[in-house]
Amino acid sequence: MGIALPDSMTCVEISQPGGPEVLRTVQRPAPVPGPGEVLVAVEAAGVNRPDMLQRQGRYDPPPGASDLPGLEIAGRVVAIGEGVTEWAADDAVCALISGGGYAQYCVVPAPQLLPVPKGYGMVEAAAVPETFFTVWTNVFERGALKPGETLLVHGGSSGIGTTAIQLAKAFGAKVFTTAGSAEKCRACEELGADRAIDYKTEDFAAVIQKETGGRGVDVVLDMVGGDYIARDIGIMAPDGRHVSIAFLQGPKVSINMFPVMTKRLTLTGSTLRARSVEEKGRIAAALRAKVWPLLEGGTVKPVIHKVFTLEQAAEAHALMESSAHIGKIVMTVGR
Repeated sequence: MGIALPDSMTCVEISQPGGPEVLRTVQRPAPVPGPGEVLVAVEAAGVNRPDMLQRQGRYDPPPGASDLPGLEIAGRVVAIGEGVTEWAADDAVCALISGGGYAQYCVVPAPQLLPVPKGYGMVEAAAVPETFFTVWTNVFERGALKPGETLLVHGGSSGIGTTAIQLAKAFGAKVFTTAGSAEKCRACEELGADRAIDYKTEDFAAVIQKETGGRGVDVVLDMVGGDYIARDIGIMAPDGRHVSIAFLQGPKVSINMFPVMTKRLTLTGSTLRARSVEEKGRIAAALRAKVWPLLEGGTVKPVIHKVFTLEQAAEAHALMESSAHIGKIVMTVGR
């Protein structure tokens, strides 16, 4: 079922572990959907830090996933595998995937697909899945953020940070965030952060203590790791939840367990890429019910810093590594 498809496709592969220059545009056979899968003609693909880690040889794809980088796409359904009934040819979709997004065609398990939000183009839709899946499952499920509570987001100007700020505010939380410049702090506050802290010129722990009257924050979303985790523990409120999703300063930490015990803190974390299709499908269903109305109503939106073409993948990775961006980096995919 679908339209006539080419035998080959243009894609970007990692020629060897290394810097952005190891990304190369090549031709490969076009994939074919199996049972429970659909084939999407990719029109845009998001660029994310796990793509860089994979390029550097530090984050292998899970078993069975494509070796091509790319964890989120938007495009149109062009072929449907056996047993798929909820999607049809030419449906406009976006999806979180385990790999293979830097390509003209990508196979996606049907439960991981979501409709392109009404009013969105493909570039905007491609900037949604990775960050919104990540924020929903870590801030609202694992972190159990509730209306009236306080969230601290490290890296507020990143794709995940800009998403977390908006969603937390939309669901009635107070938001603090850290960022690395006055410009980035202003951008975070324009998105709704109650206080953005320039970590290069301010002590975020001291600011949090002052702003909360010594109570601290209920939930921390941390992608820094290293000594940040011990500092986070010091400014968490009783029964607070700390969620780790990345380790830019390294995964090994030294912490004092006494405040964890006395304040009854929960330290947790997660990754998404290796989770089952069923689990990702469950998160997709939650997003469609709880978050898609906010996207379509304009309450929240992806923040897009710059758009490249697929052939400019190396430039896109170089920009991400510079950390000069605010929000998402997206590539368009031509034919």
